[in-house]
Amino acid sequence: MWFFHRGLDFKFLTYEVIIRVTNKIIFTVLNHLACPQTVKMLAPKLKDALIRRIGRLRVNGNLVIAFGVSLSSHECDQLNQKSSRRNNAPCQLTKNGGAIFIGYGLAGLLLIGCGNNELAQKAPRLDQTITGTVMVAEPVSMPVSLETIAQTEGAKEIEIRPRVGGMLLKRLYTEGMAVKAGQSLFLIDPEPFQNALAEAKAGFLEQNVRVMRARSEENRQRQLLAENFVSQRAYDVAKADLAIAEAALQAAKVRVQQAELNLSYTAVKAPVNGMTGRALFSEGALVSANTSLLTTLTQLSPIWVRFSFSDNEVARFGGHLNDKNVRSVSMILPDGSEYQQEGKLNFAASKIDPLLGTQQLRATFENSDQRILPGQFVRVRVTAGESRAVYVVPQVAVLTSDLGRYVYVINESNAVMQRPVIAGDWIGKDWIILDGLHAGDRVVIDNMIKLAPGKVVDPQLRDTLTSAQSNAVSTN
Repeated sequence: MWFFHRGLDFKFLTYEVIIRVTNKIIFTVLNHLACPQTVKMLAPKLKDALIRRIGRLRVNGNLVIAFGVSLSSHECDQLNQKSSRRNNAPCQLTKNGGAIFIGYGLAGLLLIGCGNNELAQKAPRLDQTITGTVMVAEPVSMPVSLETIAQTEGAKEIEIRPRVGGMLLKRLYTEGMAVKAGQSLFLIDPEPFQNALAEAKAGFLEQNVRVMRARSEENRQRQLLAENFVSQRAYDVAKADLAIAEAALQAAKVRVQQAELNLSYTAVKAPVNGMTGRALFSEGALVSANTSLLTTLTQLSPIWVRFSFSDNEVARFGGHLNDKNVRSVSMILPDGSEYQQEGKLNFAASKIDPLLGTQQLRATFENSDQRILPGQFVRVRVTAGESRAVYVVPQVAVLTSDLGRYVYVINESNAVMQRPVIAGDWIGKDWIILDGLHAGDRVVIDNMIKLAPGKVVDPQLRDTLTSAQSNAVSTN
């Protein structure tokens, strides 16, 4: 008798699986003992015999599958000849009146169980009482609250570009650090602009002398005209020359001011307080006026948050959102925590975006500690609209099936029942239940994996359990 112990637990194998695996082992054994022609001849017999004569046999405390099969004398000779050529053949088949019976020959093909364990474990009793924490459903009045994905941006995001062109001599700030308004960031070669300023000042002095001469000539012509020594025309010409000289003097003065301004532009300064970005030009590079982007500057406090709601969500709020009907705006950070500062709506689009079907919104939050950086993805919770009666239950109590969400409630007999519900949105760690619950319903909020319809529960009110836990913590 041959036994094959695989070291596996086959307690839960079905009959079809046993047949399939046993059939594979049959072919393995026969290939070891006989030629391929014999395998093809004997395999159907073994398989049919297995199906007809499968049974149970205990050997050394182990429950195994056993079967028998009859072979003809010719088939036995073929197997014996094949086996005799192998030194490790387990046994020699014998004849008995022209028929060979492999009495439970491959009895140990599968090990069904070890020791005296049963084939199947006993199913848990449905009427066994378990302890479950319950909460009494009570309606609460709250406005509509929805969450959506949002992205942060600086209240002021500025591109720093030079207002004059030239060679970049030096970077005067540390990249990524905060700077004050008016602090110099870059220095452009000032020498050409210093020369331009000197030239403008010289031209101004020259024109000032011309004005003095024209004014003296106009004064002389006026005196001569009073004594009728010159004509009126000569005086008019002198007066016009004085006006032209004075106008040219004003132009020269403006050129001096512009030269001074250009010279001041060689020191590129921060227009506002903020955080600097990476420098995009190194020292020695030639930059162009108003086109070359040197770096960026972002104002972090306050921080702005851009988000949007679909037209269906806007309808749930009761219509167009604005700063008058929005009650509160809060921000949920990527780690799930809620930002300590509450925001305020500072922009609401006056129409629905026809391409996206959403209303664009923006809120502002104080960010004095610079915890929030521009470009972060966060969630925004907006509370608005009219108040309504809803139920709030822990998230763990709301389960999902193919038919939708449901909760477990217990009846007067403390038996569990499934109750379909319509869930709204999350508030912290709770679900808002819009429909499906009634005031006074007892909702189970723990041991969910052990519950099933009809299961008897020993209910414990959540408030009582919470107080007991708090007392235990205080005692410790």
